[in-house]
Amino acid sequence: MAFKPISTQTLQRMPMYLNYLKDLPVGGAANISATMMADDLRLNDVQVRKDLAMVGQGGRPKIGYVVKDLISDIEHCLGFNNIDSAVLIGVGNLGRTLLEYEGFSECGVDIVVAFDVNQSIVGTTINGKRILPVSKLYSICSRMKIKMGIITVGTGEAQGICDLLVKSGVVAIWNFASVRLNVPSNVFVHNDNMTSSLAVLSNYLVERFSTNK
Repeated sequence: MAFKPISTQTLQRMPMYLNYLKDLPVGGAANISATMMADDLRLNDVQVRKDLAMVGQGGRPKIGYVVKDLISDIEHCLGFNNIDSAVLIGVGNLGRTLLEYEGFSECGVDIVVAFDVNQSIVGTTINGKRILPVSKLYSICSRMKIKMGIITVGTGEAQGICDLLVKSGVVAIWNFASVRLNVPSNVFVHNDNMTSSLAVLSNYLVERFSTNK
C-alpha cells in the first residue's frame, strides 16, 4: 500500500492511535468509528479522520474502520514491519536505560551498537549491545549503512557527534542533548528535551496549586 506524504504532527499521533487500538478488549467489536476513537482519546473527530485517511482507505459510513486492518495499516506506516538498525552515542545513565529498554523492537528499531569515550566501559556489553569507542563511529556506521542515530551525550559534545553521524550517512537523529543541532536539509532531527518537559509539568503544578490556595 502506498501512503501519502504525512506531516510530523500526524506521525507523532500515530503511536497513540496504535496503542489505543491494541488496548481494545480482546473479542470486542471488529469495527470502530473515528468518533469513538476521538471521544476516548479526547481529540477532535475531524482531525482523527484526517490522520487515519493518511494511512489507509478510510472508514466506511455507519461501519467505521476494521480494527485489525487499521492496526496493520498504522504499523506499516510507522515502519514497524521493517527493523531499522540504529546506534547510540553516550552510555551514561540515560543511554544505559535506553540500551536496556526492550520495547524498541516492537517499534521496528534495533540498537545494534553503542559508543562512548569512557574507556572503563568500552569493550563491555549492555543488554547484548557492544560498547565501542567513538573513534569507530564513522567506520561502523558507514560499513553497516546505519541510517538512525540516538544522541545521549552532553550539550558540548552533541554537535560534533551529530556531524560525525551525518558524515557517515545517518539521516535520522533522536537527540536528547539540550541543544538544537545544525544539520543538512535531508537529515531529520527529533529533539527530546526532558528538562523542558519537566519544566512544563512543574509549571503546571505551581499554577494549579497556587490557584487553589
